[in-house]
Amino acid sequence: MKLGAGVSASAGNPIDPRPILIVTGLVQEARIAAGPGMTVICSSSDPQQLRALLTVFDPSTIRGVISFGVAGGLDPTLKSGDVVVATEVLAGDARWLAGLALNEELIASVALGRRRVVRGCLAGVEQVVAAKAGKAALRTETGASAVDMESHIAAAYAAESGLPFAALRVISDPASRALPPLAMAAIKPNGDIDLRKVLRGVVRNPMTLRALVSTGIDFNRALRSLRGCRGFLLGGEGLVTADL
Repeated sequence: MKLGAGVSASAGNPIDPRPILIVTGLVQEARIAAGPGMTVICSSSDPQQLRALLTVFDPSTIRGVISFGVAGGLDPTLKSGDVVVATEVLAGDARWLAGLALNEELIASVALGRRRVVRGCLAGVEQVVAAKAGKAALRTETGASAVDMESHIAAAYAAESGLPFAALRVISDPASRALPPLAMAAIKPNGDIDLRKVLRGVVRNPMTLRALVSTGIDFNRALRSLRGCRGFLLGGEGLVTADL
């Protein structure tokens, strides 16, 4: 199944005009994903809000689901900006297959600089895993390469709807870095960053500035890589049904 252009007409199959549903957590991710052939949902990094949005979404209007955005690193070898193409998504005892075939030619054609593109497992969680110890524990428990709060919900929705599913996530905060509490608390309901809240927090506690700057550098690096991955949404083949 071709993600962006539908089933090839040259193969004698009709082109499916329905868009792909792109599931994101932040408005910056949604802006990157938006475009022809895409319907984008932004959860504002709120799992319950994402479930509510999907509850009223008609699965017959789309032909597949892709979780697309940034993630926390669990594999200590991955750096900010590195890309994880999911082979599966897990949450607790549940596991879902994920498919997005990327050949080496396609990977080489994407301008990611020195960033790595790896295939691995994504762990889905209901709350941000901020501490380094928490990331290490989740890595030991699951063996996952990265963690996010949307992929497991998107995978479950795809499985329930009988739709193909894929996930692509870029490392923002690597396993070696903890997320500052202020960075997590400054997400607006629309998924954007509340800069005023960040500034007020820095004024109250200037010691947080260094950690916030490092986090911001990592995040911007991740967004640059995510923009480079936009072509994967259109050029990949091989979505598979997200069966348990």
